[in-house]
Amino acid sequence: MLKQRLTEQWEHYRGSLGGVWEVWRSDKLQNHYNVPWEMVTLPHTYNGMDVMDPDHKYYQGQGWYRNKLEVHNPYPKGRTLLHFEGAGQRTDVYVYTEKVDSHLGGYDEFTVDITEAMTRSKEIERYAGLMPVAIACDNSRELETIPSDASDFNLYGGVYRYLNLVYVPQISLAQVHVDAQVAGGSAQQQAAGSGKVIVRAKLYNPEQLPEEIKLTIVLKGQDGTIAGQKEITLPAWQGEKEIAAFEVENPRLWSIADPYLFDCSVELDCADGKTRSTERFGFRTFEFVKQGPFKLNGERLLLRGTHRHEDHVAVGAAMTEEMLREEMGLIKKMGANFIRLGHYQQSRIVLDLCDELGILVWEEIPWCRGGLGGPAYRGQCIDMLTAMIEQHYNHPSVILWGLGNENDWECDFDHFDQQEIRTFMKELHDLSHELDPSRLTAIRRCEFCKDIIDVYSPSIWAGWYRGVYTEYESSCQTAFETVDSFFHMEWGADNLPTRHVEKPYTGFAFMTHTNNGVTDERDGDYLLTGGDPRVSRDGDWSETYFCEMIDWYLKSQEKMDWLTGAAQWSFKDFATPVRPDSPIPYLNMKGIVERDLTPKEAFYVFQSYWSEEPMVRIYGHTMPIRWGAEGERKLIKVYSNAEQVELFLNGESLGVKQRDSQDFPCAGLRWETELTAGEYHLRAEAICKGTVVTDELQFTYQSDAWGNPAEIQVTTETLEDGRVYLEVRAFDAEGIYCLDAANFVRFGLAGDGKLLDNLGTIRGSRQVQLASGRAGIYIDPTGGLPAGITVTDFVSAGGPASSLASLSQGDREVQRTYTSVVSAACEGMPTVTAVIEVVK
Repeated sequence: MLKQRLTEQWEHYRGSLGGVWEVWRSDKLQNHYNVPWEMVTLPHTYNGMDVMDPDHKYYQGQGWYRNKLEVHNPYPKGRTLLHFEGAGQRTDVYVYTEKVDSHLGGYDEFTVDITEAMTRSKEIERYAGLMPVAIACDNSRELETIPSDASDFNLYGGVYRYLNLVYVPQISLAQVHVDAQVAGGSAQQQAAGSGKVIVRAKLYNPEQLPEEIKLTIVLKGQDGTIAGQKEITLPAWQGEKEIAAFEVENPRLWSIADPYLFDCSVELDCADGKTRSTERFGFRTFEFVKQGPFKLNGERLLLRGTHRHEDHVAVGAAMTEEMLREEMGLIKKMGANFIRLGHYQQSRIVLDLCDELGILVWEEIPWCRGGLGGPAYRGQCIDMLTAMIEQHYNHPSVILWGLGNENDWECDFDHFDQQEIRTFMKELHDLSHELDPSRLTAIRRCEFCKDIIDVYSPSIWAGWYRGVYTEYESSCQTAFETVDSFFHMEWGADNLPTRHVEKPYTGFAFMTHTNNGVTDERDGDYLLTGGDPRVSRDGDWSETYFCEMIDWYLKSQEKMDWLTGAAQWSFKDFATPVRPDSPIPYLNMKGIVERDLTPKEAFYVFQSYWSEEPMVRIYGHTMPIRWGAEGERKLIKVYSNAEQVELFLNGESLGVKQRDSQDFPCAGLRWETELTAGEYHLRAEAICKGTVVTDELQFTYQSDAWGNPAEIQVTTETLEDGRVYLEVRAFDAEGIYCLDAANFVRFGLAGDGKLLDNLGTIRGSRQVQLASGRAGIYIDPTGGLPAGITVTDFVSAGGPASSLASLSQGDREVQRTYTSVVSAACEGMPTVTAVIEVVK
């Protein structure tokens, strides 16, 4: 098999066409019939930017791709295939105007055989031997498909994973499955025992040729050592067939600390030529102890996890391999050993990285919210479950197949039958075990189905959607006692990057006595208005609170010896259509890193509990100004995995603190000191595993009290790369900086240049709430500096910290527009004048 990624020379048109002929019509009629196509590189989505547009819902509809491919199949009678690693959400594939195949499902891989259509297309003289290929993707709303549009993520359209041109001989390998089994239950028994490998394969033989084929199967260790080898000759077969079995003495086990991988190479030799498929696999055992913890290779392992969506700044789901590697590397660096891939089958690259990095996986199908549709809906669930298991079968990192998420959330149909959902869930559960007896099934948040599957996660959001974070352990204990295997998926809090507070809103004052320990999320709790009191609605959405909550959860998990594990939601901020009123509109902001992978303060809190790599981090690197009364005692927090840390303030030691994970907050690494107005330098030093680690930062302490925000001031800075960074800050009528101001601001641009917006980051959004009284955005001044920049601030309508954003005049809301004119050229710092006008 020969494979080539098709990334370049693609043209794209977003919108519907009258028919596939319009894709090629301009090639014949070189005139006004042409429609505007743009050059793109695959992977690509036509929703890369519009999902974060604060003024419009993202586009859902058809998008087209076209290319003229050079095809050179080396096999005399070979087949030519297009292998899609993922395209959303419905895909039609054409060679010239001939429709070759269609696929429904935005997340599983599929292959289209274009051999015969390609032969027919060669008769078109104007293409001079090139093969014209057109692809139509469509992400239109459709209730009878999964996932539901009520889901908390975007249904991207486009060829947003890699597309490959594949050449195979007349008979080739369609699929190779490797079962690696180890004897014994404990790690000691497994290390001293033997392993068994069973290799099964399916053929791709569209002409059903009755030819005899030769197979050579070779097992190799990671160091290249041959662990088994076999040659066989047999007639071509239908379906899946066992082709080899091996005994491997004392196999090295795959684990999170030592993710050791073997290769299984299967070479097929037929009359038309040879082809080879190589699959990686690993030996390992796992167990969810009934009413107990999780074990990997016979030893207890606390699963410390997070989640991810395929979503990234500027490109949406169309992440390149480099982006995926960077993200997964950060997840490992954070110290995670587990990830739930929510809420759909993800890129094969992600699974490969989990295998390599030692990250265990729960992967699931996108039966997410909405209810249960008819026969076609259910058929798609079955097809996507089958595809996910068959395509990701060999990955040792995968331990759980997820069958659904929040299936108790009704909204898509005029009927909702719990028994019907139970019956279908049981069908999926049985199918999963039939396709893969070695792994378990799981779902999250559907109480009336929790007895059907193997592993269950209830909804526990203590301290965010319900209750307070100190109720976390008791909530988990109660849920744990109602199921055989408990695993806590999804916890966390939305947090606006760079927003810090001196005293976070926790909800302790009135919520502890009003919720009676209820911590599960209810439908509508994600909204920022209405419903019961909750931190998500009434809180400050600060990084400060997020770090405090994480700190409590992680220190609690360390002593819950019965806990299988838990996974924070979600590693990265991601775009979503159901959150238009977030501080950055259309963004789920529960990330540990921003949408461009910039770490937030929370990243280092996780590292202090989970990472083996020595680290120390002073809280507040994105908090350049702290505030309080003159001479007030202030808490300085440090996160580290070292046994002890020494902290210096302006060069003088504040003492050495011993780390104790149960000493909340900061595992005891906290200092109190009096601060007066002025500049301060902090330095933390620690020795961890013989390595000296340090961290330092500077901040200003402001002791002047402020009133309501009355004006904003605008500054700009020209950066070395040519961009201009514009920042606004809120001040009261006396000119004092308002460090807790949380007004929405809106940036606009007149003249040349371009706002670098719709990125879903704190400095890449044209509408955003102030974070600690400030907000900024980058500008590309191509063609000269922009002639005019407008900044509008307005009262947030019931959003987080809305009480801080009140700029009212009687009972009437006031909108203020600030127009700044950049009058200097690109030489150093441009000067800015601000003109303020009140818009009634």
